[in-house]
This record gives sequence, C-alpha cells and structure tokens, in this order.
Amino acid sequence: MNEQDARQAVEAAIGKVAPDVEPEDLEDGARLRQDLELDSLDFLRLVEVIAEGTGVDIPEADYPAVATVAGLVTYVAGHG
Repeated sequence: MNEQDARQAVEAAIGKVAPDVEPEDLEDGARLRQDLELDSLDFLRLVEVIAEGTGVDIPEADYPAVATVAGLVTYVAGHG
C-alpha cells in the first residue's frame, strides 16, 4: 500500500472512530491520544478499524510507533 492510500485509510478510520475530529486536525504530528483526544477504547477501536479496512494488524508492542497520525500512516503503508 502506498502512503497516499494509507493516509486515506487512516483518515477514514479516524473519522469512523472519532467523528468529532475535524479533518484539518489530522496533521502529521498530531498525537492520537493527546491531540485528537482518543481515549484508550477509541484507540483500540481505531486499531480494529484499521485492521478491518486494510488487513494491517497492529500488535500492542507497536503501539508507540503509531502514536501520531504520521506514524500510523507510515506503519500502515509499510505493512499493507
């Protein structure tokens, strides 16, 4: 999966899990838990939606690598 497709998948997944997050808030450096205010259940749901939509499973050990929008996009692009 290329980075553009990964970004679209990530943005769609965030929109599904946190519909109150504005698209302009999805900057690369935005932290999912702190800046986008996803709580732990939202984050786990996001991981689940990403897996369903892209086939990319994110193990718990890799959660630090996907703490930001850019990290999640890069991870999905690299594993998809």
